[in-house]
Amino acid sequence: MTLRVRLALSLAIIAAVLIVPLVLARVSMQSLHREMLELREGDFKASLMLGRLRDGLADVRAREVALGVLKSDTANNNLTLALQKATALTDSLGHYHLDGATTRVRDALATITPAAQREYEAFSSGKDSLAERISSDTIAPALREADRALPPAEAALRTRAAERVSAAEEALSDGLRISLAALAVALLLATAIALWLTRSISRPVWALEAGMGAVADGELDHKLGFDVNRQDEFGRLAVSFQEMTRQLAELDKLKAEFVSIASHELKTPVSVILGYLQLMEDGVYGPLTEKQISVTKTIHAQATTLARLAHQLLDVSRFEAGGGRIEARPIKLPQMLDELERTFHVLAVQRDIDFRVIREEGLPVEVTWDWERINEVTGNILSNAFKFTGAGGTVELIAGPDENGVCIQVRDSGAGIAPDQLKHVFQKFYQADNQTSASTKGTGLGLAIAKEIVEAHQGKISVTSVVGTGTTFSLTLPIAVVSRRRTSGFRPVVTKTSA
Repeated sequence: MTLRVRLALSLAIIAAVLIVPLVLARVSMQSLHREMLELREGDFKASLMLGRLRDGLADVRAREVALGVLKSDTANNNLTLALQKATALTDSLGHYHLDGATTRVRDALATITPAAQREYEAFSSGKDSLAERISSDTIAPALREADRALPPAEAALRTRAAERVSAAEEALSDGLRISLAALAVALLLATAIALWLTRSISRPVWALEAGMGAVADGELDHKLGFDVNRQDEFGRLAVSFQEMTRQLAELDKLKAEFVSIASHELKTPVSVILGYLQLMEDGVYGPLTEKQISVTKTIHAQATTLARLAHQLLDVSRFEAGGGRIEARPIKLPQMLDELERTFHVLAVQRDIDFRVIREEGLPVEVTWDWERINEVTGNILSNAFKFTGAGGTVELIAGPDENGVCIQVRDSGAGIAPDQLKHVFQKFYQADNQTSASTKGTGLGLAIAKEIVEAHQGKISVTSVVGTGTTFSLTLPIAVVSRRRTSGFRPVVTKTSA
């Protein structure tokens, strides 16, 4: 499933689960609406009709009294219309199931209608006493019976309406609970889908980011933290990532082989040049003029620099190819420090620099290191310290114990290195912006070789610096290491033009 399909499907599912609570709420509202309609069209309407029926019965009573007073056709017609109206209202209430009230009212009206006709005929014949008996014995009791039938009907309507209102409230409450529960479930499902979607996207992104960082740090065999065979965009990116690392590894191998071959092939012609220069300086080919001597010295210095560069390139290529060996053997640490002090004492005097070697208490007498390699590292760092320290400055070499090893620090009061450049100083060919304060120019390989040698001793090398105040290089080495071949991964080459 591609990433686009996964996104579309996830969004559709989230939309669907969020719509469900709305649908449930809609159903509940429709049910409540139906209840309200039934209440309005049923009990509420019946209650209104009962009120009208009560008024109709009162009108019948009033019309019957008017008949006894007026004894006219008009009064009789009005009574007849009032009885018809009351009867029609009673018939309309018949389908509202008012517990027999409509039957009682209908029977009463059925009794009143012929009695009212007889009453009118008696009045018309001048038989007032007969008409009054009909009114008092038949019509009045029937009206009272009809009036007594209405209160139970009204009570039944009130009870039924209350029950329906209670049912509607309960339905509304149930609908609200169901809607809230559905909303909670929908939110949980939507959250779960969103988390799954985020994780399915973010994990490969993080893995690719970590992979690119690892490649930038030289780890060309880095494995991505997700299935590279997945059938989506990330799978294609993973394939491209693997192809990129494969090509970079091949390029790095070719580069290392080229540097190794080039530096090795340079050694022979440079050695021949130096040999002939030495013979010329010794007068084997005859005496040299002062100008020729000056030229040969310049050629000799440049050839020596070229020979040193070829040696450093060969050294770096050997370490990167896994061919850099260290031959560890027991050495006297005080003797090594004394030799370094003697070696750089002359340089310190020449440049008017205060040079000190400080030996802290607890320093072991004997260590198992590769003498030549460690001497090369410390000599290289000390040379840099002198190179960037002006007259009147200080350079210190401090050796002391460090847990299970030895810590050697080289501290100077020179130009210092900018903070953003410190992380690059151990990369090949990198030269910081402080080159203008150096007494001589370098190649940018010394610290890269030093790092390889220290790591081959299972040690660590680090640097701290403050611009204008000085720099401190720290070497932490175990007391004893075994002879082994250094295996190193790809190191990125960073070039920077000196200021």
